[in-house]
Amino acid sequence: MDLFGVFKVGASGLKIQRMRMDLIAANVANMETTRTPQGGPYRRKDLLVAAVPFSERRDFGGIIEAAFEVEEPRMIPYGAVPVAVVSDPRPFKVIYEPGHPDANSKGYVRLPNINPTEEMVNLLTALRAYEANVAVINNARSMITKAFDIAR
Repeated sequence: MDLFGVFKVGASGLKIQRMRMDLIAANVANMETTRTPQGGPYRRKDLLVAAVPFSERRDFGGIIEAAFEVEEPRMIPYGAVPVAVVSDPRPFKVIYEPGHPDANSKGYVRLPNINPTEEMVNLLTALRAYEANVAVINNARSMITKAFDIAR
């Protein structure tokens, strides 16, 4: 991988983690939502992510490698892309609250399938992954700067 490609990888990671944090915030905000436009309670959302493999290199280094038939391993992903926002299929929570406007004839209310502890753990994981991607970008920048300093 070229040295500047690490910025694209880091940026794709930052984008994914920001999107994940946005979904977690929406989940937490809708923990008590019992009525949605689709009908029924809010259903927890999560982000489906896919790795994007290296594409054929079209830069000078790629031309040289092709000329000398140098094979580089293509198993390392280039970055990540969001594929879809998926709904969690787990069942809704059911509580007995006969005075609630959305209670059924027996007094039970269906609540979203959101666990606040799980959401907080997911938020911390996304935050740490975001920080790791920032560290990768900063380290790459530092390495490039030091390489330029050596060349002087």
